[in-house]
Amino acid sequence: MDDKDRKILTLLQEDAMMPVAEVASHVGLSTTPCWRRIQKLEEEGVIRKRVALLDRHKLNVGVTVFVAVKTRHHVLDWLEKFKAALDAIPEVVEAYRLSGEVDYLLRIVVPDIGAYDEVYKRLIEKVEFSDVSSSFAMEDMKFTTALPVKYI
Repeated sequence: MDDKDRKILTLLQEDAMMPVAEVASHVGLSTTPCWRRIQKLEEEGVIRKRVALLDRHKLNVGVTVFVAVKTRHHVLDWLEKFKAALDAIPEVVEAYRLSGEVDYLLRIVVPDIGAYDEVYKRLIEKVEFSDVSSSFAMEDMKFTTALPVKYI
C-alpha cells in the first residue's frame, strides 16, 4: 500500500462512480495501471463494495435514535436470536456489541417518535432485554462513511 493507493481510496470514498480516467488523473497514473490498482484493492478486500449513499431526509427517515441495550443473557443462543431480530428490522442501520456497562448500541433511523415506538415493539417482541435506553439525535454534527486511510 503506497500513497497512490491511499489517494485512490480517498477519491473512491468521496465518489465511487468517479471514472477511472479521472481517478488516474488525480493520482498521477495512466488509466490501466490505476484500474489494476483498484482491482487489486477489491481482490484484497480493502474495497468491499461500492454503494450509493441516499439522503435519509428525502426518504423520510430523518430521525436518528441511538439505543443502548443491556441484557442478562450472555449466551450464544440469545446472541443469535438478537442478530436475527436486528436483521429483520431495516430501520436498524448499525449495531455494535460493546465492552462496559452497555452491552449493545444500535443506530435506528425513522420518520418520527411513533415510528420508533413501532420498531421498539418489534424488537422487544423478539428478544428479552434487561434495560433499553433511547436517545434522539438533535443535530448531525459530523456524519461520514469515509474511513481514514493514513494507517495502512
